[in-house]
Amino acid sequence: MADKTIHVLLVDDHQVVRRGLRTFLEVQDDIEVVGEAADGAEGVARAEELKPDVVLMDVKMPGMDGIDALRKMRELANPAKVLIVTSFTEQRTVVPALRAGASGYVYKDVDPEALAGAIRSVHAGHVLLQPEVAGALLSPDDQSSGTGRGTNLTEREREVLGLIADGRSNREIARALVLSEKTVKTHVSNILMKLDLADRTQAALWAVRHGLTD
Repeated sequence: MADKTIHVLLVDDHQVVRRGLRTFLEVQDDIEVVGEAADGAEGVARAEELKPDVVLMDVKMPGMDGIDALRKMRELANPAKVLIVTSFTEQRTVVPALRAGASGYVYKDVDPEALAGAIRSVHAGHVLLQPEVAGALLSPDDQSSGTGRGTNLTEREREVLGLIADGRSNREIARALVLSEKTVKTHVSNILMKLDLADRTQAALWAVRHGLTD
């Protein structure tokens, strides 16, 4: 049905990459590519114009890069979910993208079907990290930093946080822990407050760093 179609905007400075993504995504029954952009500034403008559900965004682009574009979209309160699709795997690239508001991070060599699944996942409100990306986030410094704040969490809050990092929605967490959705929302709010985090993406990142998820 038309109302269930996921509208996608492609933002990448390489035309061949955009063409390849479009060619694959156009054969998906529930995904429609509504536009393209060749850099971050154009991507922000197109996102405001087209109101896509999901933006596939490269990180390294001329002019405004993907991370600055993410920050600008957040300033404009654009509701689109942003899935980073890039060849850069360094922690210094992954972490700023997630902190800027990305809902997921996958590499350009991702299996096409897995990419379609990633689009559906972030559209559903999940936080998505490929295993390799999660591994890139882990370093001795990261694992040891912030642990003091984590000790303030209750055991239930730690369970909820682990499920957030696994990409579960509030509804799925409620089912898994046999709680009401309202109770889960309260736990999520408390977790963000105690850890001084802005959103679920940052919470998922924190949980990965501190070993609360596989």
